[in-house]
Amino acid sequence: MALNAELPETIPSFRRNLYLSAYGEGWGLYTEALADEMGIYTTPYERFGQLTYAMWRACRLVVDTGIHAFGWSREKAVNYMAENTALSLHEINTEVDRYISWPGQALSYKIGELKIRELRTKAENALGEAFDIRAFHDLILKEGTVTLPIMEREVDLFIKQQKRE
Repeated sequence: MALNAELPETIPSFRRNLYLSAYGEGWGLYTEALADEMGIYTTPYERFGQLTYAMWRACRLVVDTGIHAFGWSREKAVNYMAENTALSLHEINTEVDRYISWPGQALSYKIGELKIRELRTKAENALGEAFDIRAFHDLILKEGTVTLPIMEREVDLFIKQQKRE
């Protein structure tokens, strides 16, 4: 959202105020994985923390689809989270209520993360040694919030331009 606010006035205000969880939270999840790539997790305890959050997010996906695709009750969703995460009961209730009121939200941010990873792999494979992770990250962020098809189009253009240079 901060980057959106910095977009030039030539960008319509609806774009500067747009929030799509597939983009915003997808980027957040993608960047969390960078910490592991960069070797930031140096102890088993730090790695355990990362895995605990991964488990929590996996449970969010199950709860989101359980409620909206399989008709789970709130109680079933709460019990599932309690049995499969290290969250407090208060946090679990907050999480379950979030997914009751926002269908598909957990799925959208996971799809966003997976799309960014897919596009990075595509660019890495296409560009080989010429791949620049900083340039790739700048590309993903430069237009602010965009839909995933627009992001993919921008990456395809980026790859073509990089190959010409």
